[in-house]
Amino acid sequence: MQISCDAIIRFPRQKVWETYRDRLTDLLPYLPNIRGIEIKERKEEGGVIKLVNVWRGGGDVPTVARAFLSESALAWTDRATWRDDKFECDWLTETHAFTEAVKSSGTNRYFEVPEGTRLEIRGDLTIDAAKIKGVPRLLAGKVGSAVEEFLVKTISRNLTDVSKGVERYLQEHNG
Repeated sequence: MQISCDAIIRFPRQKVWETYRDRLTDLLPYLPNIRGIEIKERKEEGGVIKLVNVWRGGGDVPTVARAFLSESALAWTDRATWRDDKFECDWLTETHAFTEAVKSSGTNRYFEVPEGTRLEIRGDLTIDAAKIKGVPRLLAGKVGSAVEEFLVKTISRNLTDVSKGVERYLQEHNG
């Protein structure tokens, strides 16, 4: 299923680009659905920066419900390659639960627009529910499609929330 999300951030592209890439952990107070972000790796090669970050979601999950969810169900690893010359970031998300069943990757592009920056997020999410223990084979297609639809909506909302968080962060830190 396609992920397609656009956001306008009312700050110059270079500032937005650098904030997304280099200030991710500083954004945590502005991201209500995220409980933690850990930078695992950062490699710089000329105008290319490769990052590996572990995200811990569930900030919006009620505490009582979180007690029944494993940490792995609320965590994912993001592998991103940031290309300064194109203002593009290719990403691959690896879930910590159902790793073999969930595949997600895409590209974020940052464009200068009169209002500031337009962030264009495009990607794909596929779920092979047949690889999830306990899902009957006959229902795997239907379950996979329903979960994909739910996750794409959730991911799109979260990506929009991150963009809003970047804008609020820049407003409060004199962009």
